Amino acid sequence: MHGLNPPQRAAVLHSKGPLLVLAGAGSGKTRVIVEKIAHLIAGNHFPARRIAAITFTNKSAKEMRERVSKRIKGDAAEGLTICTFHALGLKFLQIEHAAVGLKRGFSIFDADDAHAQVKDLMYGAKPDDVEAAKNLISRAKNAGLSPEEALAEARTNREKGAALLYQRYQDRLTTFNAVDFDDLIRLPVQILEGNPEITAAWRERIGYLLVDECQDTNDAQYRLLKAIAGERGDFTCVGDDDQSIYAWRGANPDNLLQMAKDYPALQIIKLEQNYRCSNRVLRAANALIANNPHEHPKALWSDQADGERIRVWECRDNEHEAEKVAAEIAFVQVSKSAAWSDFCILFRGNHQSRALEKALQLLRIPYHLTGGTAFLERQEVKDAMSWLRLLVNPDDDAAFLRAVQSPKREVGATSLAKLAEMAQHAHLPLSRAAESMGALKALPPRAANGLSAFVDIVRDLRRHAEELPPADLVRRLSERSGLLADLRSQCKDEASFQRRRANLDELADWFEGGPRGSSAGDLAAQLALLSRNDKDDGGNQVRLMSLHAAKGLEFRYVFIVGCEDGTLPHETSVEEGNLQEERRLMYVGITRAKEQLWLSHNRETRRFGERMRLQPSRFLDELPADELQRDGADPVADAERKKERASAGLAAIQAMFD
Repeated sequence: MHGLNPPQRAAVLHSKGPLLVLAGAGSGKTRVIVEKIAHLIAGNHFPARRIAAITFTNKSAKEMRERVSKRIKGDAAEGLTICTFHALGLKFLQIEHAAVGLKRGFSIFDADDAHAQVKDLMYGAKPDDVEAAKNLISRAKNAGLSPEEALAEARTNREKGAALLYQRYQDRLTTFNAVDFDDLIRLPVQILEGNPEITAAWRERIGYLLVDECQDTNDAQYRLLKAIAGERGDFTCVGDDDQSIYAWRGANPDNLLQMAKDYPALQIIKLEQNYRCSNRVLRAANALIANNPHEHPKALWSDQADGERIRVWECRDNEHEAEKVAAEIAFVQVSKSAAWSDFCILFRGNHQSRALEKALQLLRIPYHLTGGTAFLERQEVKDAMSWLRLLVNPDDDAAFLRAVQSPKREVGATSLAKLAEMAQHAHLPLSRAAESMGALKALPPRAANGLSAFVDIVRDLRRHAEELPPADLVRRLSERSGLLADLRSQCKDEASFQRRRANLDELADWFEGGPRGSSAGDLAAQLALLSRNDKDDGGNQVRLMSLHAAKGLEFRYVFIVGCEDGTLPHETSVEEGNLQEERRLMYVGITRAKEQLWLSHNRETRRFGERMRLQPSRFLDELPADELQRDGADPVADAERKKERASAGLAAIQAMFD
C-alpha cells in the first residue's frame, strides 16, 4: 500500500461490513479497488473465487483486470470475478435459467432487436410512439418491476397501455427463449428475492462485493447488490454523487442515501485529493458543484500547480467557434510539442460535431469521433451474429428472420408470412416449422427450394458447432452461409470487400480470444454485452465526444463548446427547472482537463432559417471570476497571445520553405 494517502489506506483496510467510498474525480478510486482486492486475498479475508468486482463498462472491467494481474502475481487471483453488472446477470441466468422458464442457450436481444419486437406489436404506430413505449418498458424493468407490478403501479392510461404492451412483449421474448439487456438485471433480482435456497447459494459463491460507479446504479441494480450482499453487507461501493449523469437511463443517485438507511452500520470515507487536474481547474469545479445540494459535501484539492487560467471565448456562431478551437489546437500542439491524443473537444449533443469536423479537416488535424458506427452494428457482423444465435437457440425467431435473408435466397416477405402463420398454428418456432415437409409444400417452388437449402446449411453448421472451436465455427459460417460470397457481389471494388471481410475476421478473432472452454453460444452472449464504445480506440488523434461519453477519461487539454443556456444546460432541463444533473454534467467535463481548459459560447445561431440570439450558460457565472480569462477582459494578455500566435505562424511558414 506504498503511496496511498490516509483515506485511501483506510478504505483498503476496511474488510468487514458495508463501506461507501465517496471518490471525487481523479482521486485514484481504481487503485483503491485494486489494492483492496489484493488486501482481501493476501490477508485471507476472502479467497479470490469469492470476490466479485462490478463495473459499468467492459472497458473499465478490462482495465481493472489488467491492473489486478500486475498487482497479484501467480495464481492467487484465480477465480476472481471482475465484470459488468450485465455480465454478472448473464452468468447468473446461464446457471439459474430454469428458475424463470428459460432454456439453455437463450438469446440476448440488443436494442435493435427489442425495438423491432415492440414495433411489430404496435403495428402501424408512429416511430415516436414506438420509441416512447419501449422506453416506458425499459424504465419499468430498470425499476425491477414485472409486467404485473408495472400494471399495478400504472397511474395514467399511457402507463397502463405500456404495461399491457410490456406483458405481450415479455410473452414474445419467452416464446423466443430470449431476454433483453434489462432482463439481465431484473430476472436475477426476481429469482434472488423469491428463492431463499438460490439466494443462499449465491451469497456463498460471492462473499465480498466491490461496486464501482455506484452512483450510476438503477433501482434493479441496487436491489441485486442488496440481494447478494444480504443483511451483513460485506461490500465496498465506490462512487461520486457529483458525477451522477445518467438519470435519463434510470440511474438513481438517491441509492447512495438509501444505502445508509438499509445498512445502519455503513461506514463512509471520502477521497478528496485529486491526482489529475491543476488546482485552478479544481477550484472552478468545486465552486460550480457547490450550487447543488449535498448530503456529504466534498472539496477536491491537489498538490499540483495552479496552471493557466481557464479561457472563456465568446464566438459569433458555431462555425466561428469551431474555427477558433481548431486553430488553438494547431497552435498548442506545435508550441507544447503535444500529441494529438492530448486534446479533447466535448459537447452536449452529437449534432454539435459537424462544424468541428469541418474545421479540423481544413487544418488537416487528425480526429476521432467517439460514437461512430460501432463494430457490432456493422451489417455483416449483425448478420453473422444472427446465424450464431439461430444455431444455439432454434426458438429465436428474430435471428431466423435475419439469417434466412442474409443473404437473400428467394424466400420473400409473402413466403415468410405464410411460414409464420403455419408456425403459429402448429405452436412451433419458425426454424422448426421450416424443417417440415408440409411447410415446404405450401410454399411456391422457388421459395421452398430456397428455404430447404437454408435448412440444410443450418443443420450442417449445427453439427459442426459441436466439433469446431468457436473461432473456426465463425469462419466456416461466413463461408457456408453465403455471407462472404454476398459481400463480394455487393462491393464494387476489392478494397471495400477486404475491409468488410476484415470485420468478419475480427469477429472470429474475438472468439479465438474468449475464455477457455467457452462454447460459441456462451461467447456470442458475452459479445452481445459489448457496448458502442468498447472497441472505440481513437489512437493518436484529437478526440471528439459528448460530455456523457467522457466520464472516466482525462486529457491534457480540454475544450467544452456550446456553453449556452438551452444547450448546456439543455433547454428541457431549463424549462423543467431541473438543473442539478446538467450542472453535474458540466462538472464532469471540467474535471476531464489535466492542464488547461477552454469554455466557449456563441452569440447567435440559425434556427428554421432565422438568426437567434443566445445567452451564455448560467453555469459560467457560477465559476470564480479569478480563475477565468475572458476574451477582452485583459488586453495585455490578449495582445501577448496574439504575438505568440503570429510568431508561431511565421515559424510554420519558414519551416515549410526550409
